Amino acid sequence: MKAAQFSEYGDAAVLKIVDTEEPHAGPGQIRIAVRTAGVNAIDWKLRAGHMREMMPLKLPAGSGGDAAGVVDEVGPGVEGVAIGDSVFGSGSATYAEHALLDSWARKPEGLSFAEAAGYPIPVETAIRILDAVGVGDGDTVLVSGAAGGVGSAAVQFARERGATVIGTASEDNHDYLRNLGAIPTTYGHGLVERVRALGPDGVDAALDIAGSGVIPDLIELTGDANRVISIADFSAGQHGAQVSGTPKNRPRAFAEAARLFEAGKLTLPVARAYKLHEAHAAHADSERGHVAGRTIIEVA
Repeated sequence: MKAAQFSEYGDAAVLKIVDTEEPHAGPGQIRIAVRTAGVNAIDWKLRAGHMREMMPLKLPAGSGGDAAGVVDEVGPGVEGVAIGDSVFGSGSATYAEHALLDSWARKPEGLSFAEAAGYPIPVETAIRILDAVGVGDGDTVLVSGAAGGVGSAAVQFARERGATVIGTASEDNHDYLRNLGAIPTTYGHGLVERVRALGPDGVDAALDIAGSGVIPDLIELTGDANRVISIADFSAGQHGAQVSGTPKNRPRAFAEAARLFEAGKLTLPVARAYKLHEAHAAHADSERGHVAGRTIIEVA
């Protein structure tokens, strides 16, 4: 089968399309014929070697962790899913014609494979960090880096919980945030003053998605470091804020995402789509950032 792999750490050019053996589902796994794969920041960070101390890889390594497709193999001990089912979920080496998933949910009929592939990491991360800082009905939450995949999901899940959301993004993405139900503002100097003007009753919790050195500002706005969390700034703990990076209960998050989509309350639009042979370009695009919505790879 065709798959994207890298045999050395480096820039996007090290990601190549190769012929390799198909994987087979082990206990607790399913295999899918991949229709689309989601592109996430961790994909290019792993390829570049930024995570080699925390997550060492055996090279050559495949790329990608999220995908949507059709089940074509079910491993021992797996129940509730059958060959031919359309699913989305998380696994490994998903930029490929076939991939193994460890966590998944059925794809709602109205959800395209393209959009579904962009759900897994963003929706799980969004739910996890909203839970960690206790966002609920009546809260005002600030999402720093609200236009990307995780940020977009966080805005919509927070709104579903009854929270008011203020989101930071470049001005080009402000209309996008308004359409998601957030009050937009810009990054950079003067953030505290801008947010206070938009939320005069204060900010109850803050999510740092972008990792742009804003933790002290977020703590100043909330007045409580324990209600500030980052997924991108590992120095946040030095200020007393939370840092979150370990996935929790992916199947629950995926099922919740499917439920909200069917209720018309969740969308993670595809901003850019690449073919499998363009995987290196998809990595480069993700690395540049500033995309409103999701980047995906079309495999079939």
